[in-house]
Amino acid sequence: MNESVRPGTGWSPAEVPPADEVTAAFWQATGEHRLTVQRCSACASVQHPPRAVCTGCSSMEHLAQVDATGEATVDVATTVHRAPRPDVVVPYTVARVRLAEGPLVLTRLEPPDPEGSGYAAGTRVVVHFHVLSDGRALPYFRPAPTEEY
Repeated sequence: MNESVRPGTGWSPAEVPPADEVTAAFWQATGEHRLTVQRCSACASVQHPPRAVCTGCSSMEHLAQVDATGEATVDVATTVHRAPRPDVVVPYTVARVRLAEGPLVLTRLEPPDPEGSGYAAGTRVVVHFHVLSDGRALPYFRPAPTEEY
């Protein structure tokens, strides 16, 4: 899903880590609007963000990027009301969500929740992508329509 987020969110390629040999497949997938996780074929662990070593069994040879469903539930969320820089629009909501595949992900939720009442633990969310000028895209989450579950 590709939707624009509010202008002035402060997301630019300069602030996003460059792709390297461990993260290249993840970033390529985001450019195609696909969220991926790493799965270890040795122990079946699933992890995100991409790492060089499996967090389940320490294997370096059995990790592969696989598509995720893009579905998650909010674990915890908070809304920021003070901008860290003048170019960042407030309020914005950040959260830790649990992907359907299991890993926890730190992310932004859109739309923001200035009253702090809309993103309770257990709220279902789905991934969307904010396209960067370099072709990559940043995943963020929005409330899931009820028919998606």
